[in-house]
Amino acid sequence: MNILSLFVIIPILTIFALMATKSFKQARVVAAIGMGIQLILATVLVFMYLSERNAGNTAEMLFYQSHVWFESLNICYTVGVDGIAVAMIALTAIVVIAGIFASWEVEFLTKEFFISLILLSSGVFGFFISLDIFTMFLFYEVAVIPMYLLIGIWGSGPKEYSAMKLTLMLMSGSALLLVGLLGIYFNSAPDGGDLTFNIISISKIHIPIEAQRFFFPLTFVGFGVLGALFPFHTWSPDGHASAPTAVSMLHAGVLMKLGGYGCFRVAMFLLPEAAHEMAWIFLILTTISVVYGAFGAIAQRDLKYINAYSSVSHCGLVLFALLMMNKTAMDGAIIQMVSHGLMTALFFALIGMIYGRTHTRMIDEMGGLMKVMPFLAVVYVIAGLASLGLPGFSGFVAEMTIFVGSFQIPDVFHRVCTLIACASIVITAVYILRVVGILLLGPINNDHYLHLGDAKWYERISTITLVLPIAGIGLAPLWFFNMIGDSLAPIINQLSFIGF
Repeated sequence: MNILSLFVIIPILTIFALMATKSFKQARVVAAIGMGIQLILATVLVFMYLSERNAGNTAEMLFYQSHVWFESLNICYTVGVDGIAVAMIALTAIVVIAGIFASWEVEFLTKEFFISLILLSSGVFGFFISLDIFTMFLFYEVAVIPMYLLIGIWGSGPKEYSAMKLTLMLMSGSALLLVGLLGIYFNSAPDGGDLTFNIISISKIHIPIEAQRFFFPLTFVGFGVLGALFPFHTWSPDGHASAPTAVSMLHAGVLMKLGGYGCFRVAMFLLPEAAHEMAWIFLILTTISVVYGAFGAIAQRDLKYINAYSSVSHCGLVLFALLMMNKTAMDGAIIQMVSHGLMTALFFALIGMIYGRTHTRMIDEMGGLMKVMPFLAVVYVIAGLASLGLPGFSGFVAEMTIFVGSFQIPDVFHRVCTLIACASIVITAVYILRVVGILLLGPINNDHYLHLGDAKWYERISTITLVLPIAGIGLAPLWFFNMIGDSLAPIINQLSFIGF
């Protein structure tokens, strides 16, 4: 049994165990045990990967395994990981277990809620381990489809509208993506031979430039829709605002990372010449995403919408850095994916906990919460400082690496885009510090808040689980750079950059 297959098998076994539960208390315990095992497995995978690399294993993908699924079309169950995929798997495992504990008080259709949540996570895990673009697309759909149910049934506000909007937008992106992936497949043997969906095999052949020019934008935009690429981002704020706490955590913390990961693992890696030719178009769009998302957050008064627009800005930074196509900036993009996943999951967990006590998300209706819930308030400040890039947290490492790498490119266009994107740091500081000041400091505006309690044990587990890696990456980032550094080499080489 390949260790990577366990990341799909354990969620499935957990779902079967959940079906047998009789009460909401049993359901949440089973979900926590199943995803706790998944977190332990992810930790083991990190150490196994690092030990293999330290032992001198230079294979492009480790723990490789391939089995034929549909022979006539050469569709295979092919799995393998590099340092980037391992980082994404670890991120997913952390956010999922934190989401389980953040949802500890869900009593409405609890079993069905956790089944849908874990099904979503199984699709995410399968996506990150896949090296066959058909299998990757299959897991991509498994991850996206449960969002409709999770928002439509357990959401709040205009949840039917938000669930339908999210689903239609992501399915439209999937349609573009499917055309792009099939285009890659049918051009995977330009000199004759068997067609293949295998990413490694396709990367070693040259797809005709005419085909690349047609299929690259379809593939990049198809994945970019999930990564909140401007102007296809409008589903994200509404989806975040209506989703229940754990779903918002997985949605922003993990699901949106499928977009960035797919953009560089498939679109840019397999269609490098078109990526070079068209990068400037998408660089303009991502620069707009970064600044627009930050200004959008300033204009909001609802905590969830503030964090949702902040996610648009931070996810825009991921695509922005990838399109710079140099090693330093792309290193920063990977760290930003992990850092933003942890920070935004922490924000949404805290927002859900605060809403559960105050029954409002409007910042103007709150104030002085530091006095009545000091633990949650301190963690909120930590999340805010990490988001605005304070040294010592993962956000600083990610953003500094992105902007240093981006400014290394000497032409005027790239440097102007970098300077504009840098402005988002100041804008982020404005809305983060303003929210902290209004929400936590000053007098208590409502006498009802005087009787609110602080974090419960399961809420402390959820938040601490996210705070520790945020601080760990911020204080000791070199091990993370070492883990992902070699993994970027094939992609950089494919994009024709040398000398790094």
